[in-house]
Amino acid sequence: MLRRLPVTLVCLILLALVFVTGMAGAARAADRDKLLAFLDVTGFDVALDSIALSAASAPQMLGLEKNPYGADWRRLSEEVFDRDVMRNMALEIMEAALSDELLEHGAAFYASDFGQRLVAVENAAHMADSAEKDAAGRNLVIELTEKGGERLELLRALNKAVDPQNVSLRAVQEVQVRFLLAAAASGVYKMDLDEGELRAAMKAGEAELKKLMERGALADAALTYRDFSDDEIRAYKEALEHPDMVTLYELMNAVQYEIMANRFEVLAYRMAELHPGQEL
Repeated sequence: MLRRLPVTLVCLILLALVFVTGMAGAARAADRDKLLAFLDVTGFDVALDSIALSAASAPQMLGLEKNPYGADWRRLSEEVFDRDVMRNMALEIMEAALSDELLEHGAAFYASDFGQRLVAVENAAHMADSAEKDAAGRNLVIELTEKGGERLELLRALNKAVDPQNVSLRAVQEVQVRFLLAAAASGVYKMDLDEGELRAAMKAGEAELKKLMERGALADAALTYRDFSDDEIRAYKEALEHPDMVTLYELMNAVQYEIMANRFEVLAYRMAELHPGQEL
């Protein structure tokens, strides 16, 4: 359901957003059984599971070219990014903030034949090898550019519908700040900047990061929806622009991003277990 905004080692697109309560304006919270069915039919369960794949980016965020931790890293990352833990975190937030009306609107769309086709390709994209997917997507964008037509503009419009407020850019910066501050506090990373200086440095590179993210998102969408017609992509964009779907995606983005940031903070603190007292 929640299409992945690309998470790559090159761009360090690690999404985070502080959850804002009351976003859905729900008069009545959704119940757990309906939420579980919603996760399955929309593919949001796979989107949550895929957060675990981003753990591989942590050493690069600390300036390490290679992961020096060996088998200990796999053990720790699997514990921190435990899929049951992440799903339960999502369910607790969604129970409090998601109304039955929004739940039913999103589930009805993704339960359709068209919606299930979308879920199938999106689930596959979530769990695909990042490097291979990025390369194939970039090549496809080159082909579409040479071919001409409206395909690329439709894909850009679709990406805009997924993230109309450009939340992902702010999320990149927030998750990196939270991770690096936690790593410094735990003693596994020596940081010469204070929080204000760190945020200022990220702000200075914001324009370039935005370009990288937009190019990555376009390549990702081109590959994921390569077997869908222009009319189908346009129909998906229009479905995402429905007010209920906009609100639903704001909430789903917030859930996924906050879980990612939370897990990276926990990972940073627990990295001290791997090399106690050693600064990176």
